[in-house]
Amino acid sequence: MEAILLEVDRLGAVVRDERPWGAFDRYTLNEPTTVKVITVAPGQRLSLQRHEHRDELWVALDPGLVFEIDGVRTEPAVGDRVLIRAGQTHRLSSSGPVARIMEIAFGYFDEDDIERLEDSYGRS
Repeated sequence: MEAILLEVDRLGAVVRDERPWGAFDRYTLNEPTTVKVITVAPGQRLSLQRHEHRDELWVALDPGLVFEIDGVRTEPAVGDRVLIRAGQTHRLSSSGPVARIMEIAFGYFDEDDIERLEDSYGRS
């Protein structure tokens, strides 16, 4: 079977490889990344933040998510992907139910590389 390139917003491409049993999407290949699954409790939101040293790719795993990137709010469908470049402001929230994303961070990862601009929990 032949690999197919899929556009991912401004990321360049994700490789989709068709197999007899189905398919897989490859997000990274031999590059430094950190992968997390983030769960947002019902009606909660993360801080409005930005990073200096990493880009992040978010993949919606559940309905009910709200992505805010550089002031633009979207409600992604399950499977939708968005790339957040270093320096862009971003926030993740749930419009009601428990909701999850897969986050793939590209570049040097350090939890201290968070500049919180606004936070509901007093951390900014």
